[in-house]
Amino acid sequence: MEHTICLSDLHPGQRGVVRALHSTGAMRRRLLDIGLIENTQVECLGRSPGGDPSAFLIRGAVIAIRAEDGRQVVLQGG
Repeated sequence: MEHTICLSDLHPGQRGVVRALHSTGAMRRRLLDIGLIENTQVECLGRSPGGDPSAFLIRGAVIAIRAEDGRQVVLQGG
């Protein structure tokens, strides 16, 4: 069964597919530029020792995203 979660809710090894982006302004542009568009698969690779930011595999690139920004990305998880 699939459910909706935020990017920041993914744990290392989990995957999801982007369904919506709720950020605005420069951060929205940055997230779009790194490939967080609808139907993009994202995998959480790990978290920093302090827990924030987390590393994600997005379209073949490893990108670190802070939890605050990850809460604006809605995913379909499985």
